[in-house]
Amino acid sequence: MSNVTGGIRPDGETEIDDGVVAKIVGIAARGVDGVHALGGGAARAVGAIRDAFDTSDPSQGVSVEVGETQVAVDVTIVAEYPVALRTVADEVRAAISQAAQDLIGLDVTEVNVAIDDIHIPSEDDDGSEPARAE
Repeated sequence: MSNVTGGIRPDGETEIDDGVVAKIVGIAARGVDGVHALGGGAARAVGAIRDAFDTSDPSQGVSVEVGETQVAVDVTIVAEYPVALRTVADEVRAAISQAAQDLIGLDVTEVNVAIDDIHIPSEDDDGSEPARAE
């Protein structure tokens, strides 16, 4: 049911919490091929505990700075091996920018992507923590 009557739009403000922006950004980043997980080692350990209780946090590994019309994003990812790391980072930037504009209506000033680790799949991969690159 719409609250718009006779084509007249009511005035008012829309406020979107920074946590909502971070979740949308996290979901967009996770959707990129070649991204295994988000967050650094400690964040992934906490995330594994959350997952065990089925309370995952889509904003894990994401930090946002939201203004009135713009957002700046820092995201930490774990990439799948053997993907081209710069290509994955560029695709993460594009996905985040697109989601921020389409879903939130914000312009993205910058997306900083930190690749914290790579996940090396093995035959007995049980979905646990990625192997730490030395």
